[in-house]
Amino acid sequence: MQYEQLKLDNQLCFRLYTAARLTIGAYHPYLDPLGITYPQYLVLLVLWEQNEQPVNDIAHRLLLETNTVTPLLQRMEKAGLITRDKGKDDARQRIVSLTKKGIDLREQAKHIPECLGADIIKNEGSAEEIMQMVPTLDKLIEGLKLNNKQLNTNQ
Repeated sequence: MQYEQLKLDNQLCFRLYTAARLTIGAYHPYLDPLGITYPQYLVLLVLWEQNEQPVNDIAHRLLLETNTVTPLLQRMEKAGLITRDKGKDDARQRIVSLTKKGIDLREQAKHIPECLGADIIKNEGSAEEIMQMVPTLDKLIEGLKLNNKQLNTNQ
């Protein structure tokens, strides 16, 4: 091939995309019985750490835009997992809170990280090897966030 850099096997982005897609798929057997999707699980993780947060804070924590998070939160509210109430200081702000059902789901989900980790290492590698990737991925994410911010500023 004339352009080696354009081979699929030479693309970091393809590996990251594939790893992300397969990781999300690996969650299905654990999340489906709970009746939640992977993005809903991420929102729940944020709220289990700290309940009663503004939509903007949740979006920021998940590195998503509010217009992406809002429909997700609406579906979660319909499912009875959260409530969205007007802010006390600013009526335009929506504060997201867990319902009893959302709080109770934490107990049912507490095994998921351990089970998923076991699934990953039973096929390849060790827990230590997987955890060694975390700082590298964090640096990559920070670099991409900065790059995206600069691109958005220049447009």
